[in-house]
Amino acid sequence: MQTLNSILNHSHSGLRWLVLLFLVLSIANAFTAKSFEKKHKMINLFALISVHLQLVIGLFQYFLSDKVQFIDAWMKNPLLRFYGMEHLVGMLLAITLITIGYSKAKRRENYTDKYKAIRIFYTLGLIIILLFIPWPFRSILGGGWF
Repeated sequence: MQTLNSILNHSHSGLRWLVLLFLVLSIANAFTAKSFEKKHKMINLFALISVHLQLVIGLFQYFLSDKVQFIDAWMKNPLLRFYGMEHLVGMLLAITLITIGYSKAKRRENYTDKYKAIRIFYTLGLIIILLFIPWPFRSILGGGWF
């Protein structure tokens, strides 16, 4: 079980960088591109797929990790509260916003409207993701770079 937990943890931490890369590329395209080409659509799709894959791995971790424990006074423990509630709720909100943004962009006809949806929803999703990642400099959370 410890090996599976380690694999999931490293996968989840490593995939974070791909998620951030695809989101930044999608947002940068939404601000700078002059047309909506297939390559732009694919970057947006890869961002969407990567956050959903991250969700699946994260849900496995949620149910298998020892960092999620619903014991007495778990809300008073910053580590248990973060992994048991704050991280999950924040990331679900971010993934929902990104999914809505992709769906709205897909239905729009005009490329400026497509990019407007990506700019708004992907940027909000990225901000929320950055806020709820257990960064190493947040020492109480015990997160790593990978």
